[in-house]
Amino acid sequence: MSRPTGPDADDDMVPEYDFSQGVRGKHYQAYKAGTNVVFLDPDVAEAFADSASVNQALRLLVKLAKERVPTGRPPDNRMQRTRPARATKPRR
Repeated sequence: MSRPTGPDADDDMVPEYDFSQGVRGKHYQAYKAGTNVVFLDPDVAEAFADSASVNQALRLLVKLAKERVPTGRPPDNRMQRTRPARATKPRR
């Protein structure tokens, strides 16, 4: 038995779909300019009420990350005193 061929052979469209008022390429320019869709995991999404709160949290994270960016010089890993040394009695 052969499989049917032709334009409707692999058609998953149901007759209820009506594209008679559709406009070809309506969102093409916006898509071409770039999209930045991000999907949050459900547990993360529960922490935010809306996209504005997500943006606020991300802006804060970016700000904190920029404040902690190394200056380009190696870190000073020498031990530094946190309090003055105690005076000790000389040994005899």
